[in-house]
Amino acid sequence: MWPVMPRLSVGTVQADAIFASELQRGDELSADQVRQAVAEAIHAFGCSGCAGRVAQEFGDHPETAVIRMRWARAVAREACADSAPEPGPRGDAGALPIVRLRLPGERTSGSREAMA
Repeated sequence: MWPVMPRLSVGTVQADAIFASELQRGDELSADQVRQAVAEAIHAFGCSGCAGRVAQEFGDHPETAVIRMRWARAVAREACADSAPEPGPRGDAGALPIVRLRLPGERTSGSREAMA
């Protein structure tokens, strides 16, 4: 059985990266500085590493972690909202996409093995 990996929203990943970054609540930050810090934190720790740092801080210092996460979410919402792609027009706006999971050994037309 495959482990279940929760799907995280872009906003959640950005907030975790801000939380894990060197940014501080007292800093006056531009949107570009925040986006740069998000990119650097994700590059340094990965998405799961940022989430791990959040979890560790909530375990070690829950009272201060709550305050920092509220700040990180607000900063992410403010600084990264204008960088999100605009949704395009869709004829089936209410429909959900259908996703078929591939097993590890399965080949697709775009895989390297299929192209060889």
